[in-house]
Amino acid sequence: MKVSLRWLSDYIELPTTDPDELAHALDMLGHGVENVEVLAAGWTDVVVGRVAAVEAHPDADQVRITRVDLGTGDLHQIICGAWNFDEGAIVPVAVPGAVLPGGLEIGTRKIRGVVSHGMICSERELGLGDVHEGIMVLDDDAPLGLPFESILELPDVVFDLDITNNRPDVMGMVGVARELAAWFDVAYTWPDLTLPTRQGDTDIDVTVSATDGCNRFVAREVRDVTMGPSPLWMRERLRRAGVRSISNVVDVTNYVMFELGHPLHAFDADTIVGNVLDVRWAQAGERLVTLDGADRTLVAEDLVIADGAGPTSLAAVMGGARSEVRETTSRILMEAANWNPPTVMYTSRRLDLRSEASARFERGVDPNLAPAANDRACKLLAEIGGGAVLGGGIDVVANVREPVSVNLPISEVRRLLGDRFEVDDVTAKLRRLDLSIDVDGDLMRATVPTFRPDLTRPADLIEEVARLADYDTFDETLPTGPAGGLTPEQHGLRRLHDLMRGLGLHQAVNLPFVSPDELDIFLPHEAHAIVSVRNPLRDDQGKLRQRLLPGLMRNLRDNVNRGSRSAALFETGRVFLGRPWSDDERVPEQPMRLGIGITGPFGPPRIGTKPHRADARTALAVVAAIAEAMGCSIERRGTSVPGLHPTRAADLLLDGVVIGVAGELHPDVAAMYDLPDRVAAVEVDLAPIVAARWAAQIEPPSTYPHVDFDLSFDVSPDLRAADLVAATAGVSAMVESAEVFDEYRPEDTDGRSIAVQYRLRAPDRTLASEEIAATRDQMITTAAELGASLRGAAAKEDG
Repeated sequence: MKVSLRWLSDYIELPTTDPDELAHALDMLGHGVENVEVLAAGWTDVVVGRVAAVEAHPDADQVRITRVDLGTGDLHQIICGAWNFDEGAIVPVAVPGAVLPGGLEIGTRKIRGVVSHGMICSERELGLGDVHEGIMVLDDDAPLGLPFESILELPDVVFDLDITNNRPDVMGMVGVARELAAWFDVAYTWPDLTLPTRQGDTDIDVTVSATDGCNRFVAREVRDVTMGPSPLWMRERLRRAGVRSISNVVDVTNYVMFELGHPLHAFDADTIVGNVLDVRWAQAGERLVTLDGADRTLVAEDLVIADGAGPTSLAAVMGGARSEVRETTSRILMEAANWNPPTVMYTSRRLDLRSEASARFERGVDPNLAPAANDRACKLLAEIGGGAVLGGGIDVVANVREPVSVNLPISEVRRLLGDRFEVDDVTAKLRRLDLSIDVDGDLMRATVPTFRPDLTRPADLIEEVARLADYDTFDETLPTGPAGGLTPEQHGLRRLHDLMRGLGLHQAVNLPFVSPDELDIFLPHEAHAIVSVRNPLRDDQGKLRQRLLPGLMRNLRDNVNRGSRSAALFETGRVFLGRPWSDDERVPEQPMRLGIGITGPFGPPRIGTKPHRADARTALAVVAAIAEAMGCSIERRGTSVPGLHPTRAADLLLDGVVIGVAGELHPDVAAMYDLPDRVAAVEVDLAPIVAARWAAQIEPPSTYPHVDFDLSFDVSPDLRAADLVAATAGVSAMVESAEVFDEYRPEDTDGRSIAVQYRLRAPDRTLASEEIAATRDQMITTAAELGASLRGAAAKEDG
C-alpha cells in the first residue's frame, strides 16, 4: 500500500516529517517499508494563471492567442494550440525561463508573426499523466500567481508499505495515521463525516439471502449527479496511491477506499432492473459481463449481487458492465458492503481477478466501518458531483460483530517483556490503540474494537505493548531452554528417514485433507470424532486425515498411472483425532505417524531370479529393518484392520503396546485406487520409535600424542577381518582406532594376509615405549589364538 505523507497529514500532525524517522517507526510497528519515494516538481517557474481573453490568430487556424493574468494584473500574451478551454479558465503557465521535464526550456518566441511569452501546459508536458489532447484546467478557486507545485502538494514522500494479512485496519490512510499516533503518542483525526441530506428514501429494496457470505450491506442514493472529471487534488492523490483517475464517481469510491480502508461500489441506479438487489450465491452456469468486458461463467461458490434480471456484480471482486456508471448517469446507489473473506479469496483467485478491493476484503474489513465509509463517499460525491443525498439509507446487518474482551495479567507482561513495564505504562500504551482498559489488581481487561480482529489472546496484547515500546529498546538476551543441536528424537527421525531412503523408498509430502469415503476405508479400531475443515478448498477434501495411508495410496496411483512399474513411498506427518491434545487442549490431538506404501517389484535385483513383488512379507521386512536400525524390539500379532487384507495384516507392538499396523492392502481397496498389483502397507506411531533408548556420555578428548603402528597377519580364508580387528583392538583401553588398510592374496593359493593400522593414546600421559611394546605383543598373541600368524610388524611413534 502506498502512503502519501501530504495526504496522511490531513489526519495527523506528526512530530517529524523526516522520511528515515518515519520509515523506522513504520518498520518497528510491523508495517515493512519496501520503498521510499521522494517526489518533487519536475519543472521550474510554472505558476497558476487565468485566461482573461482568447482571440483568433491572424495567420494560423490551428492556434489561438490568449491573454493570461498571472495575478499581477498584467496580461501575458501566449499562443496556445489547445481548444478545451475558454475565457476564465484557470491553467498552469510556464513563464519564460521555465524548464519542463525532459529539459525543455521555455522562452519568448514568435509564431506566425505573433510573439508568445511562455506556454500553457498539458498533463504530459508536466510529467503528470498521458493526456496531451488539451491543456490542464484547474479548479476555479486556485490562487493566481501561486507556484503550480503547491497546488499539487509537492514536495511529497510516498512510502510503499507491506501490510501483513492480519491487519485490515492499516489498509487506509486513517489506519496508518492511527498507528503512527500510537507510536508518537499524538492525536489523530477522522475526515469530516457530516452528511448533508435532503428528505426522501430510495425506492431500491435490498435483501441479503446469502448471510454466510455477506455480513452487512449499507447503501444510500445520490440524485442529480453530474458526471465529469475529478478535481486535480483528488486525481493527484489517487495517482500517488497507484490508481488512475476515471471519473468523479469512480474516483470517489477509490478515494474513500484508500482513505478509510473500506472498498465501495457505485451502481447506476436507473439500470437496476426491478429496483431490487439481492446478495445471493450464483447459480451454476449463470453468466456475467464484468467491468473489464469479460463474459464470465459463474459457479455455485461465487457470491453475486443480483437484480431482477440476474447477476449485476461479483461481490467484492468486480462490478458488472450492465450497471456501471457512464457519462449519462445521474442517479447513483452508493454501496459499502462487507463480505466473508474466504468467499472473496475463492472467487478472486478462481477468476484471477486480484484488485485493491479484494486485497482488503480478503484480510477481513471491519463490518462496522461500512456506514462511515458510505457517508464519506456520499458527502464527497455531493461536493464534487453536485449530487443530492437522500436521507433514507439502507443498512442490512446479516452478522453482528461485537467487540471482544481479553484478560491480561500484568505479571505476564513483566515476565515476558521485563520489570520496567508498570501497570500505568501498559494501560497507556494499549489505550493509544483505541482499546478500552479496566484494571483490577494484577488483572487487566481489554475491550478490543472490531477493527482489530487480530487481537484475541493475552499474547497478542503483550505483542502490542512490545511494538509501542520499540523493539530496539529491549536488551539482548540469550534464549532459555535446551542446548543447541537436535534433540534425541530429532536425531532418531533423521536416522529413520535415512533408513527409508537406504531401503529404496522415496519421501512423499501430502496435505492433511481427505474425503469422508477415504476415512471410512481406513477407519481405525476405535474411531475418534472426525475433524472437519470449516472452509474446505474442495468438497472432497473437507475432513482432516486420521491415517496417512489414503494420501500414500493416491500417490501410488499417480505413479502407476504415469507408467511406473513400481513405486515405494513413505511419509512422516501428523494425523488428527477428534479429542483434546495434551499439548494444547484447544486443538485436536495430532500425533506424528510413519506411513509406507509399496507396490510392484521391490528390492535389489538378483541374477537369474525374478524381482520380488511387494506383498505383506515386504511390509513385515521393512518393519524388521526399522526395529533393527532404531534399536527397538517390535513384535507382531495377527489382526483384522479396515482397509487391509483380513489374513495378511498384523498389529505392531512395542513394549506390549500397539503402535501401528503392517500388512497388505485389501484387493477391493486396491481396485478403488486403480492399483493392479498387491500393495504393502505400514502405518505406525513415530514417538515410541524415535524415542531415545540410550544415554550419551561425553568424555573429554585426550590432549596427549598418539602412536601409530601397523601389523600384518597371515589369516585363514574363513577368518573375517572384522573379527580379527575386534579381537586385537580389544586388548587395551588405549587402542583409539584400528583400521584395515590392505589385503593380499598370493597367486595359486587360498591363503591371504591382512594389514591393520592401530592407533594408541592414553588420556592422562604420554605413552612409554614399554607400554607400546607390551600392547603390540598382546595383540599378536590374541591374533594367534584366532589362527592368525604375524607376517611382519612395523612400529612408528608419532609425536
